[in-house]
Amino acid sequence: MEKDTRDPQLQLITPDTTSEVAVPMASSCVSAGFPSPAEDFLEPSLDLNRTLVRNPASTFFARVSGESMKDAGIHDGDLLVVDKSVEPADGCIAVCFLDGEFTLKRVRIDGRRITLLPANDRYRPIEILPDDEFSVWGVVTYTIRKF
Repeated sequence: MEKDTRDPQLQLITPDTTSEVAVPMASSCVSAGFPSPAEDFLEPSLDLNRTLVRNPASTFFARVSGESMKDAGIHDGDLLVVDKSVEPADGCIAVCFLDGEFTLKRVRIDGRRITLLPANDRYRPIEILPDDEFSVWGVVTYTIRKF
């Protein structure tokens, strides 16, 4: 079990929403079970900025460094879309600022008690104490991964 689960190397990136990023989109869902009949046409383009960035002034991207959230499907190198305007709720995954460092964890809120939970058994939870410098920077709204 590793002692420190925080990751000071989280890279924060501001999205550029001034340009439109339109790509063709299939008109039907892609079957993950049995194959479905092929469609011969595409729907109008999908603008990734509009789809992924709901609140441009309060949204940023963060590149993940580390494996403390791997069991939640978030891996080293993934790109996160994080919205600072979303109110953190119990169970959300958030970028948190704790004692001068950023960390990505699931937030457990139990009354006045806050615990940051990793999603990897090699790491242990972090209980937020009254003297800790702590804030939730933003809630993760999407994860983008290159396969």
